[in-house]
Amino acid sequence: MRSDETTRSIVSNGYSANAAYHAPRKGGVSVNGHSPHLNGSAHALKNGTSKRKAFRSPLYRGHNREELTRILIQGLKDMGYEDSANSLSSESGYELESSEVASFRAAILSGRWVQAERILAGHYSDDGGGGAYPAEQGIVLAEHASRDQMLFWIRKQKFLELLVRRDLLSALKVLREELTPLHHDTYQLHTLSGLLMCTQAELETQLRWPEDPEDARQRLLEDLTNSIAPSVMIRDHRLAELLDHVKRAQINGCRYHNTSEPPSLYSDHECSQQAFPSSTDMILEQHSGEVYCVAFSPDGTKLATAGEDKICIIYDTRKFQVIHRLQKHTAPITHISWSPDSKRIVTTAAEPHAHVWDAVTGKLVVSMEHQTGERRPITSAAWTPDSERLVTGCHDRDAKMCLWDLNTQGSKSLLHTWSGEFRVSDLAITSDGRRIVCNDMDEMLIVYNLDNYREEFRLKLSSKITCITASRDSPIVIVNIAEGEVHMIDVDERCLIRKFKGGSQGGNIIRNCFGGAAENFVLSGSKDGQIYIWHKENSEEIAKLKEHGKGSKNEQCVTSVSWNPMNSGMFASGGDDRKVRIWTNTLSDDSNTEFEPRRNHPDLGRLSAIRTTASNL
Repeated sequence: MRSDETTRSIVSNGYSANAAYHAPRKGGVSVNGHSPHLNGSAHALKNGTSKRKAFRSPLYRGHNREELTRILIQGLKDMGYEDSANSLSSESGYELESSEVASFRAAILSGRWVQAERILAGHYSDDGGGGAYPAEQGIVLAEHASRDQMLFWIRKQKFLELLVRRDLLSALKVLREELTPLHHDTYQLHTLSGLLMCTQAELETQLRWPEDPEDARQRLLEDLTNSIAPSVMIRDHRLAELLDHVKRAQINGCRYHNTSEPPSLYSDHECSQQAFPSSTDMILEQHSGEVYCVAFSPDGTKLATAGEDKICIIYDTRKFQVIHRLQKHTAPITHISWSPDSKRIVTTAAEPHAHVWDAVTGKLVVSMEHQTGERRPITSAAWTPDSERLVTGCHDRDAKMCLWDLNTQGSKSLLHTWSGEFRVSDLAITSDGRRIVCNDMDEMLIVYNLDNYREEFRLKLSSKITCITASRDSPIVIVNIAEGEVHMIDVDERCLIRKFKGGSQGGNIIRNCFGGAAENFVLSGSKDGQIYIWHKENSEEIAKLKEHGKGSKNEQCVTSVSWNPMNSGMFASGGDDRKVRIWTNTLSDDSNTEFEPRRNHPDLGRLSAIRTTASNL
């Protein structure tokens, strides 16, 4: 039955007078199935209402024809097919945007702030000499959007541009006469007023202002678009967003997705289980004690391992031959961290020193010590993205973290010390180098701004935090907690977004990692001697690998895991049995691998192994 495909009743925005939609009223149209008076607006929207050349069904295979056509017009323009977009608009009778909306967009991008505000408020004047006409409430907004918020954003942009140009008197005037009377956000007003006292260098650091002002205006327009009814103004690159959703759904439904290439749109996608690393290809037995840390270098050419025997061993990953034995510590090594350029490695131990080594020569570069009276162990270390600075964490409250410049000698190499209140047991630096994520000795995750050294926020978790790992290309960290779960935290959003359950930890320090070609998986060791692997997007446990044996204390804990960032079919694990295992995607007949049965999954993920295509347009 296809009665919905054959109806001849066509109205504005693709809504018909049949039972599926509300009929439009004179002087307005329905917006998203609601009355035309959404947000108090009663003026008519001009989104392809007057050029219809032929009668067609308002639906295309169940989809709103106008919505689909306007999105296609926008997509063609995005891809540079301007003539094709115009042809589609002419043939279909639908316009991408009304002249009102187009003028609003142009006013924002060109910095004509007064005109933008007039259009938003409804005092619109077109470019065709037709004069101004009033609309009761201006551009129709999305549900729950605030016109005052939008005015605040516009005036804030105006203020910041004046500030960057160092026109301080004009900026102060905007702050006093335009922003303050809105009574919208007192906290932001205080923050903005404080910027007036900043030097140009301080301003650039705090604002991270783009070189091209149009980039900042484009970001403003994106925020404004999200507050405008989508039937009036389609969000930029909407077609690319929808295609990303399609690909993400395919990734979420692919149990063993382990490629950085996005799925094809031509056919449904599924990766083979045979390509997933699930069997031991090699066993490294160079350590005489329990292995606490394993870590591949960012370029994938080396593997570092360390632990109870106080030695850090570096292997060449082509044949896993030992190339360096780093010996300086007098206590078991508890943490190792590679510099992003793979040239240096830092080791920390149950002692007050951290050592930085040249990974090529194996020579000690520098030793660092937190200069306080307590001489507590340095517990962890993390590099900034430029490989020039290093942050160390410590159990000493007087110097819980220290920032070091490795290009400077002596006391000047210590750039900053954080002190007070708690001790740091682990830390990581986000991929953009903007934040330090650390934990206290209990359940608290604390985030600091690395530019101004100030604390940004805290997040209390359900039990003691033992390990923190940062994503290579997103503001995401994963943390192990004592109750045996891995939690995923969005640092930008300041919230817990996902939990991975199945392993056991107790009081042990067990390290996790992201895995796969595009960080498609989350891995962690476990007190029960198994390696747990989860699908990052939907939290499903997809594999449990158990080949590590018991150690000298009759325990079989897998303490650390690391995925080779340059080889999607290889990862390493270390454990109490003093062994390091190299896992590959060659399945053996006697592999002790437990796989869960395949199930179909809905699109649960906020993150994706695909990278959005909208930013590349």
